[in-house]
Amino acid sequence: MRREERDLIGVREVPEDVYWGIHTLRALENFPLTGIPLSSHPELVVALAAVKEAAALTHLELGTLPEERARAVVAACREIGAGRLHEQFVVDVFQGGAGTSANMNANEVVANRALEILGHPRGAHEHLHPNDDVNRSQSTNDVYPTAAKLAVYAAAGRLLDAMTVLRDAFGDRGGHFAKTVKLGRTQLQDAVPMTLGREFDAFALTVRDDADLIGLAAASLLEVNLGGTAIGTGLNADAGFARQAVAHLATVASVPVRPARDLVESTQGIGGFVRLSGALRQFAVRLSKICNDLRLLASGPGAGLGEIRLPELQAGSSIMPGKVNPVMPEAVNQVCFDVLGADAAVCAAAQAGQLQLNAFEPLMVHHLLNSANRLAAACRLLAERCVAGIEADEERLRALVERSSGLATALNPVIGYQRSTALARECRESGVPVRELAARDGLLTHDELDELLDPWRLARPS
Repeated sequence: MRREERDLIGVREVPEDVYWGIHTLRALENFPLTGIPLSSHPELVVALAAVKEAAALTHLELGTLPEERARAVVAACREIGAGRLHEQFVVDVFQGGAGTSANMNANEVVANRALEILGHPRGAHEHLHPNDDVNRSQSTNDVYPTAAKLAVYAAAGRLLDAMTVLRDAFGDRGGHFAKTVKLGRTQLQDAVPMTLGREFDAFALTVRDDADLIGLAAASLLEVNLGGTAIGTGLNADAGFARQAVAHLATVASVPVRPARDLVESTQGIGGFVRLSGALRQFAVRLSKICNDLRLLASGPGAGLGEIRLPELQAGSSIMPGKVNPVMPEAVNQVCFDVLGADAAVCAAAQAGQLQLNAFEPLMVHHLLNSANRLAAACRLLAERCVAGIEADEERLRALVERSSGLATALNPVIGYQRSTALARECRESGVPVRELAARDGLLTHDELDELLDPWRLARPS
């Protein structure tokens, strides 16, 4: 069964059992680009419904839409917000028109569900129209950016929660290894002693600092241009709509959104998206470095550093018996690489906008949602399936410290840099520990060497 619908181009038949309409149909035909539908981002679908609900509540308050229509639209939007009809949001995430297809998809689904609530069949738009009623006082150019900001803000919030889990996991290991002395390294060469706990505490602080940066960037998304309509001037918006719609949206979405200081700037401006993308990029870079460190510290077990043991999650080879790989850090590395590529795409799209609108927001929003959600999953998996189960090879750590030529650094203040350098070189060449060489040459007494070269003292010089 099919129904006929009309737009400015002509008449088309739409399947009777769908809630979307002719505009969505044309978008499906025009943009078969990624195969990824709008419904793959439930945050965005929920945010679009929240914007439509806030608009209908405003019209109900202003008396600019018949009460029964407004209440039907509100009811339909609340169903979508609760998870219903998401499969009806079918347009491709990549689309021309600055999100017009996404907005029209939302208008049509809301309108047809509202028609059912009113007792009319889908497509009976003389009783409630997708544009005239659901989209009243709005344009894609304020609806889509506003919904996008809500969606990305929600995804960033979930990422921050996951980063807290990862930070705490590193902090827990830091406490667990607080008295485990190991050798520090610079340029992959022996440096001076430290504790394994300090190494993991540093990881925790990295995650915490990047969470602060992401939180600040996400907060910049709370300024929205709803009510600005086409270019920010508010053309065709009912009097009082902009202020009241944003107030309703804050309640509907439970997010403290506020009206943009300048609706024209906010309609064309994508600074919040760029800022958040940059913050996600920084976290991806630093998280990837942490994963590299974990893989390096666990390398071996016989021919590598072998200082820590990662949880064994799965067999590591189809040919080498007993081999176990650091699969969780490797997987997280790949998420981080993906985020770096997404940031490059966001930046390219951001600079490509012209004059009063950026037509490439759909790409930016798609990548930002993917990046935030994938990083959130990566943080939780790394914390729960890797970091929480990390163990230290205490015996190996102790032996590496005692054999290291880096211990000669501690003798600098007593015997001078030149003699310490000679000891370090001989230690590397002969394999004889610095302590034994210094005692052999009578440079210091055994008691003095015990005090100066005590690994625990060297790891905590302050």
